[in-house]
Amino acid sequence: MELLPPWSSFLLAAALFLVAVLLLQRRSSKHKLPPGPRPWPVIGNLNLIGPLPHRSLHELSARYGPLMSLRLGSFPAVVGSSADMARFFLKTHDLAFLDRPRLSGGRHIFYDFSDMLWAPYGAYWRQARKLLQAELLNATRLRDTEHVRDEEVRTAVCALQRAASASAAGAVVLNDHLAMVSLGVISRMALGKKYVVEGGGGGSPVPPEEFRWMVHELFFLGGVLGVGDFIPWVDWLDLQGYVKRMKKLRRMLDRFLDHVVDEHGERRRREGEGFVPRDMVDLLLQLADDPNLEVPIERDGIKALTLDLIAAGTDTSAVSVEWALSELLRNPEAMAKATEELDRVVGRDRFVVEADIPNLPFLEAIVKETMRLHPVAPLLAPRVSREDTSVDGHDIPAGTRVLVNVWAIGRDPALWGDDAEEFRPERLVGSGVDVKGHDMELLPFGAGRRMCPGIGLGLKMVQVTLANLLHAFAWRLPDGVAAEELSMEEKFGLSMPRAVPLVAVIEPKLPAHLYDEFR
Repeated sequence: MELLPPWSSFLLAAALFLVAVLLLQRRSSKHKLPPGPRPWPVIGNLNLIGPLPHRSLHELSARYGPLMSLRLGSFPAVVGSSADMARFFLKTHDLAFLDRPRLSGGRHIFYDFSDMLWAPYGAYWRQARKLLQAELLNATRLRDTEHVRDEEVRTAVCALQRAASASAAGAVVLNDHLAMVSLGVISRMALGKKYVVEGGGGGSPVPPEEFRWMVHELFFLGGVLGVGDFIPWVDWLDLQGYVKRMKKLRRMLDRFLDHVVDEHGERRRREGEGFVPRDMVDLLLQLADDPNLEVPIERDGIKALTLDLIAAGTDTSAVSVEWALSELLRNPEAMAKATEELDRVVGRDRFVVEADIPNLPFLEAIVKETMRLHPVAPLLAPRVSREDTSVDGHDIPAGTRVLVNVWAIGRDPALWGDDAEEFRPERLVGSGVDVKGHDMELLPFGAGRRMCPGIGLGLKMVQVTLANLLHAFAWRLPDGVAAEELSMEEKFGLSMPRAVPLVAVIEPKLPAHLYDEFR
């Protein structure tokens, strides 16, 4: 039998694809979908999504409404851009929208969806969520590791003081210092020691600059819009090169995580029955040996959950602190109020500790206001509807991808007034609105069953880091940079960092001996 020439095979595949598209469109016509732009063949509405998808979707929702229907390549999607729609997807009908799309990042980076973020809804995900919440990130464990956060923040303060002294103008670039705080905390809490330290050492198989690159790459690739994720029949082409980068990153992360797991396993074997878990990896290894687990946790599962902890505890808090300082440098009155509160409550003879935070309502309001305007995840991780549902007379068929635009909700004038675009912490002082998933107008950590389990750690990290930086230093912009000229452009990924790293001039305010304590 003679084989068809290659071009004939392509035409046949294209014809079959067009037939499938027509059948899908015919099927979708049975549903009364929410309003939305008319999709193009093959690409759907992907042509309308720019480099900052949360802004593109916000502009579209202003035209089509707070519940909008799109077609993203081969997949139907809806976007919720109001507190009411967030409540529908994340609270009242949470169970119907608990699944995740099977995207390239979850497959190639997170060990074939073995982590908690990208795992499909089911017994494995429920078990992982329970382990993280009840065993690894509970209130007792956070309380027991408070000294770790205090020490790492003070170490960063001293490092910043040295960096400013070494600069003729006293200027420092913040992001690397903030990243090292977060990395130090999560390394000690999750991995038991600082595997990544300046100058090498610590038993780390990678130098710190390489590890920081891996974290940045992880957050970038975790948020990219890969063509193959939306048009599966071209996935094998890897048109943007993202899959190749994901596989490279996975190999590098795998080498590091294998080192960590092997080192912890060796200590368990060495100590035998006298073994006592010291960190989160120890706990994961111990829990994985539990014969009563509903679903066994394999080695890849341990590495995937460890990667979740690293990802959740590094870039996210550093990004929030950098945005908070950026806003305060543009708003001198808010900066003055924050420093006055710190001086009054803490004094000038010590650093801030976590026990001080409840007595710093304006600082807490600054953190909330920062998360309102600059949520780390402007679009919550996408969900997939598990069953047919309807809302406000519109149908959402099973299999529809669901996006909640937290960035748009945080800037909604109907919720926040005509000054919704302005940084004004006063609006949240004494307010009952919180970030813990109960108030749909402020959702930096999401809500419902898929809410970020690391909210307790994340909040503590942002609050205590920001408080100490404001308390330890006087802040201003470099000479020649006016507050209104400070760039506030952002980059999109799994997190939303500044497009241009923040540079500021700092001057120590506390007694000199405090800055020498953690050299």
